[in-house]
Amino acid sequence: MFLREMMKLHDRITTPNQYPFNIPSIVHLDRLAFTRNVTFFVGENGSGKSTLLEAIAYQCGFNTAGGSQNNTYELADSGALLGDYIRLSWMPKIRQGFFLRAESFYQFAAHIDELAKEDRRAYASYGGKSLLAQSHGESFFSLFQHRFGQRGIYLLDEPEAALSPAKQLAFLSMIHELQKSAQLIIATHSPILLGYPNAEIYSFDANPIQHIRFEDTDHYQVTRRFLENRKQYLRELLD
Repeated sequence: MFLREMMKLHDRITTPNQYPFNIPSIVHLDRLAFTRNVTFFVGENGSGKSTLLEAIAYQCGFNTAGGSQNNTYELADSGALLGDYIRLSWMPKIRQGFFLRAESFYQFAAHIDELAKEDRRAYASYGGKSLLAQSHGESFFSLFQHRFGQRGIYLLDEPEAALSPAKQLAFLSMIHELQKSAQLIIATHSPILLGYPNAEIYSFDANPIQHIRFEDTDHYQVTRRFLENRKQYLRELLD
């Protein structure tokens, strides 16, 4: 494990009533400790989990549109507004890794295509061919299989976005292998991924952000109740 703690720099914030500082989970955020190699951020849409993950990516020196320190391309809505207002504590400091931003994955894949026009070896870390020449799910899996694996820190924002349930299960195996030499922080809505054993789970629906058990997450409870009482749920929703 490399990243030990994240601290918010309250004294630098001059506009506390503006986004992103007015997100409830960020308002009450002071520091967050990382004690395990796999950490999950969970919470409703807009709860701040992706905002914080992007800020951590910014402090790691990764491109906040997605990629590593070596990927330089521009994306208008990837400014990491919280990035300058947090500090990371490392032991040891590491620069290798990757930031996956599911919503801008197409732009990242297009960036790799541009690099490959100059040197086809740019595809070597992505299965040997363009990510855009594969289905959305296949391109995600190619990234996980070929780009991940080395010692480093991996920040993943909704990696399940393009994965079928079966592929999510396969990705759990990848997580297990990767965490032996790397640290992962994952923002997710997937109850399958959240089921990874002994992971640290932080709920952004609580203020302040709090640890939560897998079985206590809404993701697990809502999914379980729906599967066990599908007809009743549908009747209440649709009648």
